[in-house]
Amino acid sequence: MGATFCHGSSPLDLQEACVRQFWSASTPATFVFLLCLGYVPLPSPLRRFLKFLKSPFSEYITLEEAEAFNASLDPEAAQDADKSVPLWRTVVLTFIALLESLVWLAVGAYRLFAGDDTNVWTTSQPILVSLSWFYASLVPILRPKATPSWDLLILYFIHFVIGIVSLGAVLYNHNVYLISLPHPVVFVATIADMVGIIVLLAVELQMPVAVPSKLVKKEEIGKSVSPEDYTPLWGWISFHWVWPLIKRGTHATLNEGDVWSLSPMMQSRPIFIKFSMLQGSLIWRIWKANSKDILLDFIGTYVSVVCNYLGPFFLKKILDAIQDGSKERIQQAYIYALLAFLSQVAKAEADVQHLWFGRRAASRTRSELMAAIYAKALKRRDFSGIIDSDKAKDAKDAKDAKEGKEKSKEEKKKDKAKEDDPKAGADTGKIVNLMAGDSNRVAMLISGMYFIYGAPFEILIASLFLYQLLGLSAFAGFVVLLLGWPLNSFIARRAIRIQKGLLAARDKRMGVLNELIGAVKFIKFFAWENRWIDRAMEARQKEIQWMVKARINSVMFSMLWTCAPILVSLISFFTYVMLGHELTVSIAFTSLSLFGMIRQPLNIIPAWIVQILQTRIAIKRIETFLDEDEVSDQVSSLKGSARTSSVDIEEGFGIVDGTFKWNEVEETAKGKDSGNGKKKDTKTNGSNSASEEASATDSTNEVNTTADHRFELKDVNVMFPEGKLSLITGPTASGKTALLMALLGEMTTLSGRIVMLKDPSRIDANGLMHSISYAAQSPWLRHQSIRDNILFGYPYDEKRYEDVIDACALRPDLDMLEDGDSTEIGARGVSLSGGQKARVALARAVYARTQYVLLDDPLSAVDSHTARLLFENLLKGPLLENRTVILVTHHVELVLPGANYLVRMLDGRIDTQGKVEELRERGLLDDIAHDSTAEQNSKEVEAQEEKTEEELAAEAEGEDAQKDAEAKTSGKKKPRKLVKDEHRETGSVKWSIYKTYLKASSYWTWAILVMLIVLMQVAGVTEKVWIKVWGEAYGEDASPATPYLHTSFAAAEHEIVMSTHLSMHHAQTAFLRLQSPSTYAFGLPRAQDHPLFYVGIYAAIGLISVTINLTSIITQITGALRASRLLFRQLLVAVVRATMRWHDVTPQGRMLNRFSKDIETVDSSLSSSLQAVNSSLANFFASVITVTVIFPLFLLPASILGLVYRFLAIGYLNTGRDLRRMESNSRSPIFAGFGELLEGIVTVRAFSAEQRFLDELHGKIDLTTKMWYSFWMTNRWLLLNFDILGTGAVLITTLFSLSGLVSAGTAGLCITSAMNFTTSIYWACRFWTALELDLNSVERVVEYLDLPQEPPAIIESNRPPAYWPSSSDQNALISVEDLVIKYAPELPPVLQGVSFELRSRERIGLLGRTGSGKSTLAMSILRFVDPTSGRIMIDGIDISTIGVHDLRSRITFIPQDAALFSGTLRDNLDPFNEHTDEECLDVLYRVRMMSESAYESQRGSREPSRPPSLRGVDREATVASSVVSATATEVESKTTISLETQVSAGGTNFSQGQRQLVALARALLRRSSIIVLDEATSSIDFATDAKIQETIREEFNDSLLLTVAHRLKTVIDYDRLIVLDKGQIAEFDTPFNLIQKEDGIFRHMCLRSGTFSELEAVAKAKAEGKIKSIS
Repeated sequence: MGATFCHGSSPLDLQEACVRQFWSASTPATFVFLLCLGYVPLPSPLRRFLKFLKSPFSEYITLEEAEAFNASLDPEAAQDADKSVPLWRTVVLTFIALLESLVWLAVGAYRLFAGDDTNVWTTSQPILVSLSWFYASLVPILRPKATPSWDLLILYFIHFVIGIVSLGAVLYNHNVYLISLPHPVVFVATIADMVGIIVLLAVELQMPVAVPSKLVKKEEIGKSVSPEDYTPLWGWISFHWVWPLIKRGTHATLNEGDVWSLSPMMQSRPIFIKFSMLQGSLIWRIWKANSKDILLDFIGTYVSVVCNYLGPFFLKKILDAIQDGSKERIQQAYIYALLAFLSQVAKAEADVQHLWFGRRAASRTRSELMAAIYAKALKRRDFSGIIDSDKAKDAKDAKDAKEGKEKSKEEKKKDKAKEDDPKAGADTGKIVNLMAGDSNRVAMLISGMYFIYGAPFEILIASLFLYQLLGLSAFAGFVVLLLGWPLNSFIARRAIRIQKGLLAARDKRMGVLNELIGAVKFIKFFAWENRWIDRAMEARQKEIQWMVKARINSVMFSMLWTCAPILVSLISFFTYVMLGHELTVSIAFTSLSLFGMIRQPLNIIPAWIVQILQTRIAIKRIETFLDEDEVSDQVSSLKGSARTSSVDIEEGFGIVDGTFKWNEVEETAKGKDSGNGKKKDTKTNGSNSASEEASATDSTNEVNTTADHRFELKDVNVMFPEGKLSLITGPTASGKTALLMALLGEMTTLSGRIVMLKDPSRIDANGLMHSISYAAQSPWLRHQSIRDNILFGYPYDEKRYEDVIDACALRPDLDMLEDGDSTEIGARGVSLSGGQKARVALARAVYARTQYVLLDDPLSAVDSHTARLLFENLLKGPLLENRTVILVTHHVELVLPGANYLVRMLDGRIDTQGKVEELRERGLLDDIAHDSTAEQNSKEVEAQEEKTEEELAAEAEGEDAQKDAEAKTSGKKKPRKLVKDEHRETGSVKWSIYKTYLKASSYWTWAILVMLIVLMQVAGVTEKVWIKVWGEAYGEDASPATPYLHTSFAAAEHEIVMSTHLSMHHAQTAFLRLQSPSTYAFGLPRAQDHPLFYVGIYAAIGLISVTINLTSIITQITGALRASRLLFRQLLVAVVRATMRWHDVTPQGRMLNRFSKDIETVDSSLSSSLQAVNSSLANFFASVITVTVIFPLFLLPASILGLVYRFLAIGYLNTGRDLRRMESNSRSPIFAGFGELLEGIVTVRAFSAEQRFLDELHGKIDLTTKMWYSFWMTNRWLLLNFDILGTGAVLITTLFSLSGLVSAGTAGLCITSAMNFTTSIYWACRFWTALELDLNSVERVVEYLDLPQEPPAIIESNRPPAYWPSSSDQNALISVEDLVIKYAPELPPVLQGVSFELRSRERIGLLGRTGSGKSTLAMSILRFVDPTSGRIMIDGIDISTIGVHDLRSRITFIPQDAALFSGTLRDNLDPFNEHTDEECLDVLYRVRMMSESAYESQRGSREPSRPPSLRGVDREATVASSVVSATATEVESKTTISLETQVSAGGTNFSQGQRQLVALARALLRRSSIIVLDEATSSIDFATDAKIQETIREEFNDSLLLTVAHRLKTVIDYDRLIVLDKGQIAEFDTPFNLIQKEDGIFRHMCLRSGTFSELEAVAKAKAEGKIKSIS
């Protein structure tokens, strides 16, 4: 078309004025025409098609929507952002465009009427231009916008490019062909036109990207509000909006407040709300949520790749021009230099933008997945007591093997294949891993996805170029790649298997650590630390074996893909020469540089295939978890938002015809199972944290080969009376807690229904919400102050709060605590005693204004005196008036007078139920509570109580007055923090940290590595020299061109996911083939005759560098593994041996974060980062040296650039370091809080507090994401700046070379050196940051290596004799002299001036109200706290002089909350296998864990000739026995407990009572001469308690028994009692003497217990018995 108008010129010949005019008119006109088409209504099929095309590009969540979600409004409400457009802007845009339109119209009119050109086209051109400008003048008036109009922006840009090209062409013609310039008027008009366009562009570029809505404070933008959304367009293009943050971070250490918050479009809450609305599979939801970002990332990548390949293309043109040397060509070379510069700037911009989209998608995905996992945890069934089915299976396999039932090979293989697949029923460790590891892995894949689409495209471009150069022989080389693929896919498949194995091993190791850290106190009591360290190291060893496999695999990968490119080039050249072509230097060099370019994408593809496959596993794991069973809508307030209408609501609270079992994971076996006909593999879940259940073993369930006790609640029919107190009672493990759980909907309903409704919005006449509050048996407290725990998110009402404190008898405790109710409680309430924990949890349940209050045995944890207070003030008091209270308790006698309804459980069934009066009439109550004595006692007490109550009140008043006076004088001070905020290093990483790591991985490793790096560079230089020699071997006829290769900074490594252990060598391979130093003439053959000789040597050099590279990878891996092993062991030992105080104040999540994230970093990425820094620095020096030798003048611009680089790099390094440190610290609370939530999920759901927890999580996620995201943004800023500087440097060098001072060869060399120089600086910077971040993990591990440690475990020079402590002699066995104990130097003493002596075989009771120091005294005997002054002697040895292991292994301590570990029951009783099976069974029988018949049958089974089908016998025997002894007090339920019974982590599949029985059994096995019991019988019903006391009396005769008791009954017949009060001994005498003592504390306690006469009688009998025995 242009040809007809422009006298036959080609349409692309821009030197012709006519062609230029054609394009300058038609381009904008066509664009405007297309825009106008958009306003034409389309037919509906086409509209639908367009909508379908547009849908992936639509914004997932708009800024307005996000701001509204955050403010909890509907999106419409927030849209009233102030979008008015300043008048001046409209005027400027319209005026200039209108002026342009009129001028062009005038030109067209003049041409038309002057008529000197008959060509219609020429005359109509200006009119077309005028029309496009007319459109531009209308838009600002008709569609005024406060943000940039993209149509105008593009239109202006088209005009701008056209103007520049036209002007450039005129000047070029003038300079080269000496064509005269146009008429001055025309020339000035052209310049004015350009100025106008530039003004328009400037106006558009300074418009903000978005306008803040009314919800955003404008003055906060850039401080606390991210400027990202509101920055001007120019700030966005140049990424200048990040600069304020970097400026802040360059000189000062950043803190959380200094980093602006995330853009609302990235905040967790809005995106999660949108994400949860999406339907479909997880991958589909992730795609729907991020389609726009991923597609734009995709497009940006392609633009970047094209621009990247334009660099070498223009460089070739420039060098050809220099060689030609004619004036015209030199002028063209300047144009090419400019184009090369522009293409690289475009590439830098495309990179920054597509990486931003990728990073945004990644950040969002990570937040969405983390929030989804958390929200799921809030809704999923509670599986906390599930037995680890793998362990159960291992135990079974081991047993089968013993009995000769080996599995067939096929079965084993099938098991192995299934072993590592994602399983349902995830435990805490695994869920935390899903949140920490897997969601991160998915996010990393999305942010690095551009590799996957960029690589094939790059290969395509390079292949086309190669084909042009070498013809078909180029593809001969590719055969190698095809042959390599099967091997590659084998390695990739193996990588997947290894990854699964590694993840499973890591989960198991985290499981062991979770258990270890959770029960560390307990492990210390029994001096089992070494055993547990070994257990953790065993799990770690398995993980390391997998890691070794993974490393070997990655070495195979590296080998495959580093050899491939060399072989490819070799074979291609060989074919080329054999086909008879001449291999000239320019062909060889250019194709080598292309092969080099292909090498990178080829390397990336396999690495990313592995990444994708690993991510698929991660997504599968997350999806498996998200598909687990959830509780019903009735239970979960998150699901229950769609409430049923009020008509169908059943009033009341109870269960109709219900049968329930504990939640379990149903796993349907895949395919036909191995012939044993089992279809289900059922993991049994015990109660939630410490619940009671009797466990009816299903005879149908043949799966649980290890006699796992299954429990069901059967045929439950109960409706609790509204507004009254109901009791649930029954023997230990009869299903009391299970009944509460069933009411809360936390058990699996097999039949029947629960009548319960949670609807906090319904409020009754008494101001109570129609919802539930619950106090669990093991109190679940959060890591907050006591007040926050009680308020639990409800508003603070002072009067009510004070009443609750008084009613729950917390006032005296709060008075004792220095910080009162602002005292911080550690995780799990560690800083409180058992009774205090129970009462804080009770206060929380009472404070909430709920209609239904469920209390699980709160009275068992407190002493009898407090129990009576609670009954009088709380259960009968005003706070629980009109509320339906359901109380599980063993203290029936105490609370019966206030109760209205009673339910008695037995073996999972309701044995008796009814109104208390009715039961009394039917005479059933005598059975349950000996109420006659209770009645009589209470009358008797009333007589004395008159006086005592008044006295006590007077005493209390006196105390209060004194307290008030003290309080006034001391004034208010800030409460002390129990848990210090996590420590964060500042400044750059200390040299000592480097040293720790280098030492751990052995100095030798690094010495060898440094040597190899030097060799690597030498190989690189040799290669360049050889290319030079080769070029000269052609003689004079071939002028040596140079290889051209521009490696941009966004090269592949730029984000390579560090977990692929492909070291950073790709980044270097690109630099190797760049320069060729000066010539040497050797006596070598001519290249024309022997091309293959040169190719061969070239290949040899390549293979040598590959070998060096692989050696360095192997060395580095060996070092890394050694460091991982050592640091892990040191960290583990340091944590396990740390003092109890440190464990109390350090949240578990923090320790687990060290063990998961930080150790993982040390395992995977640290050594490769260190190696990468070394290599990139070596590259930098190599390039500097090369340039200096060849072209010393380059040092001038280089040094200036160097200073700018340094300025940018320092800003980036300082800011990035702080951000990453804050990021890793802000990650801990997410996981700590998550672990805490999983433990208390039942409580959280009971209170309907899920939404509040979810909102808290959103805040925590936003905090960590804002650090992570800001870090990547500073990185993008650095990338853009470095890229632009780098291209600038290349431009300067090119112009320098064009000045004609140097030859073409040297020019090429300078240019490539300049490129190399900037690239290596950028990489050194990037890797250095990566290294500092990884070292941050070492820093955090090292911080834990010098924790306060306990005294040495064993002092070799001072070991006690084997018989110590002996109970033979009559001297004092324990003597305490003037003991003073403080928990920390700044705290007041807990015990002061305590002295007493205890003889062997004595039974001593330790009494005192909560917080009087009972437990502390017991603990000090085991040296958990060393005395500040005074000493404790045991059997003549001062305990502070011997090792703690020696001490603790000789004394048995039974703590309040008995912990069990996962494994079998036998492992729990006797972890070191020091006893026989008979002994273990024996103690189980003696503590009443198994019935006589079960004991007999199991003992029989231990005989050598063992009947195979013993299980049947057990069952019948057990059932029979319980039929015989189904009296009220018998504990013998239908449970089959054997030594093989599996125990879940924490023992949650046993009731709390049963766990304490196991702890007693342990003590019986150990037979120490000193036994300390700490409230160990508090969760057992009285009947069982009586039996256990009997056992203790009989069994522990030879031991000194020290019991910290709450039940007076327990200790009333002991030899002597110690009564503590406020840390001092108040009374110490026999029970009879103390009960006689007027005004004695003990006497008060007995009086208030309500069973005074009974107690007195026992004490008297004891005293007389003693008298008799003496006489």
